[in-house]
Amino acid sequence: MKKRTFKAPSGASLNFTELGFGSAPLGNLYRAVSGKDAEATLDAAWKAGLRYYDTAPLYGLGLAETRLNRFLRDRKRKDYVLSSKVGRRLQACKPHERTGIGKFFDTPSRREIFDYSYDGVMRSFESSLERLGVDEIDILLVHDCDVFTHGSEAARETHIKTVMSSGYKALVKLRDEKVIKAFGAGVNEWQACQTLAEQGDFDLFLLAGRYTLLEQTEPLNSFLPLCEKRGIGIILGGPYNSGILATGAKPGAHYNYENAPKDVLERVRKIEAVCKSHKVKLPEAALRFPLTHPSVVSVIPGAVTPQQVALNVKTLSAKIPKALWRDLKAQGLMDGRSPTP
Repeated sequence: MKKRTFKAPSGASLNFTELGFGSAPLGNLYRAVSGKDAEATLDAAWKAGLRYYDTAPLYGLGLAETRLNRFLRDRKRKDYVLSSKVGRRLQACKPHERTGIGKFFDTPSRREIFDYSYDGVMRSFESSLERLGVDEIDILLVHDCDVFTHGSEAARETHIKTVMSSGYKALVKLRDEKVIKAFGAGVNEWQACQTLAEQGDFDLFLLAGRYTLLEQTEPLNSFLPLCEKRGIGIILGGPYNSGILATGAKPGAHYNYENAPKDVLERVRKIEAVCKSHKVKLPEAALRFPLTHPSVVSVIPGAVTPQQVALNVKTLSAKIPKALWRDLKAQGLMDGRSPTP
């Protein structure tokens, strides 16, 4: 598995594998996964060479972190990069009060409490250390201070204000004391990333989608040039736009967690036709595309079985002819400013 050494603006050096492992599915996202199956999937990822693992308290309300605990226990700490998130504290509650009913299954009875304050960051970090069973976490990401989670731009700005006036101080303290190597944010919108980058000294952002084979123009206008200028790294989650770039434009295809609209379906059909003309599968182009940008250090498509891990590895290893990118740009199916090989 190819690695990318990232030199953070803070000076820390992190060795990412191009393909990382996102642990949300192992938190029983959308369906329950047995402990045995979760362990087999993680073992398959390690054997395939994946050495970057991302998690969060939200994923299974602590379940994903505790599953990583068992997996990481016998691994040498220097051999992998680990990120988790802050911004939510977990509180024990009655089963009917738990967070994520209908989204997460067979999880502990916990409810989320959004807390982007100094104390909230510190308490969340300490709890993650306990659940993960590690002495250090490489990267802490402020989780979901965005419109997608909080419902409005006003709510987003309120939470970002709390981050910058309070929680940010905890992150800086942890990084300065070398308890963590880097910090950033894990969000669903590039706008939140840009606002944070303009107000603070962030190292990395984990961005769910928003710079994919389907979407480039808006982040290329301002956010990605800012990242290049500042040396900020991007971890790209959701490279398939929640499904359609993996399945193709078939009936019922999902785009950003909803049924894809007609214009998106049509655009995907055209992209798929160009891919086919170059004997490239749509998911192969979609998974490789974000990594052609110099700021992107890893993609984390997610996997819930060893077979899915193997498929992700095979998909990323496909050879993509340079002519494919040229043809997509020539037909107006890719922003001409998108960096490509």
